[in-house]
This record gives sequence, structure tokens and C-alpha cells, in this order.
Amino acid sequence: MREAVEQLLLPAECLLCRALLSFRDSARLVCDVCRHRWRPVRAPWCPRCGQPEPLFGACRLCAEWPAAFGRARSAVWLDGGARDAVHALKYGGLPRIATDLAAAMVGLDVPGLDSGLLVPVPLGRARLRNRGYNQSERLARALGRRWGRPVVDLLVRTRDTAAQTALTPEARLANVAGAFEMRNAECGMRNEGRPNSALGRPLVLVDDVFTTGATLAEAARALDQAGACTVSAVTFGRAVVPDFT
Repeated sequence: MREAVEQLLLPAECLLCRALLSFRDSARLVCDVCRHRWRPVRAPWCPRCGQPEPLFGACRLCAEWPAAFGRARSAVWLDGGARDAVHALKYGGLPRIATDLAAAMVGLDVPGLDSGLLVPVPLGRARLRNRGYNQSERLARALGRRWGRPVVDLLVRTRDTAAQTALTPEARLANVAGAFEMRNAECGMRNEGRPNSALGRPLVLVDDVFTTGATLAEAARALDQAGACTVSAVTFGRAVVPDFT
């Protein structure tokens, strides 16, 4: 209902450049020109985490990932209009823009997608209450419609965590340590005993942005500990990792 009212009241123009949209594209929030300005993340990259790295030595981002976490891929670099689009999704109260972001993610390649389940990264209670929706869940559902894959809420946050923006990679890991667990049996899941049947299928975590991978790795760790066989991750944006040294 909220999205229908939003679409009715907002003018049919691109959120980023304010160009008028045609009637055919009136349901969208980003025009083709602005989409084409988003910079795709391209190889060469670390085959596991997808971060562009020198082609020698161990990758500094994914060395400590849980064993079941096999691959993470991002669609575009988080700069310019792509950053503005993510801010509109997270802070601008425009969940409908998830459809535009998901369109950029369709070509991402992760294992087992033909039989996999999409798992949104959950928000803490305080942020969910303030925002009114989980941007990762909206993104997962928009992507699920494109891929023809179901979305399952397998994870919950056990506690609210501090904002990660200004934290070093090490501090990010500490900040999200133990922040996720499987939903309990009352929600139709199991967190102990025989694994839930969903855990035997490829699982694809969905989030808006990859920075150091700390949040995704911790979410994957909770799935791994619950018995997941294969965990991958996809995000719309990939931040340029700042030099914290």
C-alpha cells in the first residue's frame, strides 16, 4: 500500500537526474542513462570474495571466512549515482527503488542459483522500527522475482550493532561477532538438532553493500554453524575499501 501511494504521488521522473520518465517506465525510479553510469565491478578479482586484488598472496578480506561461505559478488561500485540510489533505499524511505537495484544484479554469478534460496541479511529491531522495512529483504524479493527464486528469512539479529561506516576492518568483525543466528522453531526453523531442510540447498545472502564483508561473513557463519552446505552472497554495491593503515 505504501509503495502504491508513493508511486501515485511522486512525479514520473528519475530520482537521480530528475529527467522525465516515459509512461512505460513510470514505475521505475532510475532512468536508463543513470543506470548506465553505474560502474560494474569487473574481473580480475579474488575468486572467493570478488574484491579486486593483486594476483599474488592471500586475499586480505576473505582469509577468515567460514568454510561454507564460498563466493561473494557485487554488481557496481558504490560511487556517484549508485551511492545515491543506495541512500534512497536505506535512508530515503524509498523501498521501491530496490527494483532498479535488483535489475543491475541479475547477471551476478553464484553457485547453485538454479536451486538456491535467497536469504536477506536481517536488520536489528531498532533500525527496523525506525526505517519501517528491511532494505535487504526488499532487495532480495525484487531479485527473487527476476531470478525466479524464493526468499526465506532464515536469520535473525540477536542484538543491534553500531554503525560500521567509520570502523576499521578488525573493528567491523568485532562489531558483528555473534550478531546473527537461525530463527527458532516457533518461526518454523530449527537452531539445534537436525538441520532445517533449507540448509541442504544452496543459500544466497542478499545485502545492499559489500565493504569488507564482515557482516556477510558473520551471517554466513551462523548458517554454517546451523548446518548449511553452501553459502554465497550478492550485493548491489561494493565500496572501495579505505586504507585504514
